[in-house]
Amino acid sequence: MGCGEKALIMGMPSVIISGVGSCIPTRIVKNEDFLEAEFFQENGERFPDPNDVIIRKFEKITGIKERRYAEPGQKASDLGAIAAKNAIEDSNIDANDLDYIIFAHNFGDMQKDNNRIDMMPSLAARVKGHLGITNASTTCYDIIFGCPGWVQGAIQATQMIRCGDAKNVMVIGGETLSQTVDPHDRDSMIFADGAGATIFSASETAKGGYISQCSRTDANEELCYLAMGPSFNESLNDHGGSYIKMKGRKIYEYALTNVAEAMKCAIEKAGLELKDINKILIHQANEKMDEAILHKLFKLYGTMGDSKALMPMTIQTLGNSSVATIPTMLDMILKGKLEGHKLNSGDNIIFASVGAGMHINAMVYQMP
Repeated sequence: MGCGEKALIMGMPSVIISGVGSCIPTRIVKNEDFLEAEFFQENGERFPDPNDVIIRKFEKITGIKERRYAEPGQKASDLGAIAAKNAIEDSNIDANDLDYIIFAHNFGDMQKDNNRIDMMPSLAARVKGHLGITNASTTCYDIIFGCPGWVQGAIQATQMIRCGDAKNVMVIGGETLSQTVDPHDRDSMIFADGAGATIFSASETAKGGYISQCSRTDANEELCYLAMGPSFNESLNDHGGSYIKMKGRKIYEYALTNVAEAMKCAIEKAGLELKDINKILIHQANEKMDEAILHKLFKLYGTMGDSKALMPMTIQTLGNSSVATIPTMLDMILKGKLEGHKLNSGDNIIFASVGAGMHINAMVYQMP
């Protein structure tokens, strides 16, 4: 008996995804566009290697060949509003029937011509305004939860629906990371822009939907593996800017140790085995890291599987758009835009992510 069927027997509604949408910017930035960049090391010195060597090594490790950037003047809430509109059109929900709008991000709307963060009013409220929603009961708030923010929003949406506080909750993940990266840090090539939106709805009849979740936060020595800091080019720091900085090796080791454990925890809570999982939609942070996490999961179950069939990848062409990667990938699969991948009724999916905090979460969902 699936979780959706158990929920119906216990009098709780199933929580299903009733609409998906995304906004993938059209501006393509290829790796060769960084050939003229001035990259510095953390100590402020130039790299001894030429840029073509740096870029070749970067692509080999991350898998990223190109990424998408928002157009000049386009903000995270703009991308989120487009994704939200597409999700509403994909559903049978009227925008005014949304009980909550949750917007997961990390930097708000960046101020024009600088990287100052603008979070007031909330991005969720801004999306409500963009959509022209007049229902005062459509309550809006933001989540700051690192890259796992969309998954955490999905978990919260499910909890609100199952406790009877809501029937329809939209969860958006959106970011314009291109506006807060240090252009003199080679890690800037990882990050991208985009937004994805998903509507979670109560259903008294549908089988499947939300099954289980597992989350954790490690905030001791892991706290600043991803944090804001000064530019590696000291001449920029006179302006008081602050940029994304990450300890790549530390993050890799942390993720490899803990993300697979979180997925296994969620699978066990669902009463399933790894063989019951049809797709794993994992945050697109780094191709090699994601592959290593999946192999660690296989190892925990003492088996091997077809990683390419089980774990879709978009990082090669879309880069790392943080909270937007999973809902964007889900939208692409459901609309037949990700070659070699589809989802059928009864399929069990894992949504999983790791990011600044350090936070990890995993959620098991069954296609209705």
